[in-house]
Amino acid sequence: MSKEKKKQALSDERIRNSIEGKFGQGKRRFSLGRVMAKLSHTSQTAIAITFLVMNLSTHLLRVFCAFLCLFFQNRPFLAIDIIERYDFAGHRQQKLIFDLA
Repeated sequence: MSKEKKKQALSDERIRNSIEGKFGQGKRRFSLGRVMAKLSHTSQTAIAITFLVMNLSTHLLRVFCAFLCLFFQNRPFLAIDIIERYDFAGHRQQKLIFDLA
């Protein structure tokens, strides 16, 4: 086998692994393995809808992460800010007494 054929075979295997990984994710998380349609056209439609939902889920996750980044960019939420604003002298821990009678 020449180097070019080995390189092409390795590239094909990487692509095949990523595609099989997506099918595995669809079977685990999106119940793609439960598709039991009688007609081939119906099962193809169910598979296409499952992959549409997978893509929408990915895009929704990205939008949510972008929202969180923008939200926390405008609001400082660090432990240093909390400790500086916390009034240690004004806070006293009270002991709780339980009556087990």
